[in-house]
Amino acid sequence: MYRRQLVGVAAGVGLLVGCGGGAGGEEPSGDSAREARGAVESYVRALNARDADGLIKVGGVPDDSRARREARRILAERGGRELSIVDVGVTFDMGPDVGSAKLEAREKSGKGLRDVFSVVREKGDWHLVIFDDRPSSPGKSRSSTDQRGL
Repeated sequence: MYRRQLVGVAAGVGLLVGCGGGAGGEEPSGDSAREARGAVESYVRALNARDADGLIKVGGVPDDSRARREARRILAERGGRELSIVDVGVTFDMGPDVGSAKLEAREKSGKGLRDVFSVVREKGDWHLVIFDDRPSSPGKSRSSTDQRGL
C-alpha cells in the first residue's frame, strides 16, 4: 500500500512540474518585465496626480462615460495619497502577454499598500485590469452567478 501511495505522489509531482505548476507562473525577463512594471508605475503616478486620463490610458479602455465614472471612483478611493513604490513583482501566468503584478507601496503617512493586478499586453502595450464596468463584446453575454430567473 505504501509503495502505491509513493508512486502516486511521484506521478503527481511529475505532472505538476511538467505542466509548469507549483511556481505560480514564470518570472518574465527583459523588456516584458520592465514594460509591465512601467504600467504599474504609470498607475501609481495617475493615482498620485488624481489623473483620470492616466488611469484610463493604463487601463487600456475606451475613454467613455463608464470609464470616466469608474476612474472617478478609483481616484476617490485611492487617489492623492502620495504613494511611493517599494516593490513591484511581475509573473507571467498564462503566456508572454498575460501576467500578474504585485504592488507594494507606502503612503506619505507611512501606511503600507499592497495590491495585485492582472497585466495584459495588447498591441504591444501593457495595461492593468483595473476597470470592471465594461460592456460585453457584441454577441456575447456576461458570465454571472445570479440565478434569480431559475
